[in-house]
Amino acid sequence: MVPTLLGRVQTRLFMLATLGVLVTLLIVPVLPGSSGPLSGRYADGLLLVVAVAVLGVVWELIYHFLMQFRWEKDWPTSFGLLTLIPEGLVLYFLLRSGAVGFIDPIPPAAFWTHFTVVWVCIWLVTNGPMRVPFIRWRFRGGRVL
Repeated sequence: MVPTLLGRVQTRLFMLATLGVLVTLLIVPVLPGSSGPLSGRYADGLLLVVAVAVLGVVWELIYHFLMQFRWEKDWPTSFGLLTLIPEGLVLYFLLRSGAVGFIDPIPPAAFWTHFTVVWVCIWLVTNGPMRVPFIRWRFRGGRVL
């Protein structure tokens, strides 16, 4: 299956809205370097998931453009995991520069732990168990709806 652009965007948003939120709710209380009231940390964590979703749609457009130069018009599965590096770096620098003003400053250790754990969980579920409840997902180009 070669996911279509719409399928990749839908899958990314669906996984962030479900698994990304669930993992965020579980991990925020134990993030390193975090301080302040728990409600504020939850708000920042969930806003970070929203920022990843918005930035992720832009990344999907960039990835789609780059894939047009590949023979198969697709990435190897390992590239999907490795894309956490450029996406994480760009989001981290956007947060540090103040370009994403609706999120309070997050300690670097908390950001990288949260971002990496959510990313790896989503990647693992998308490349494995997601194919069980969404049997037709593979045959519809990765579209969830």
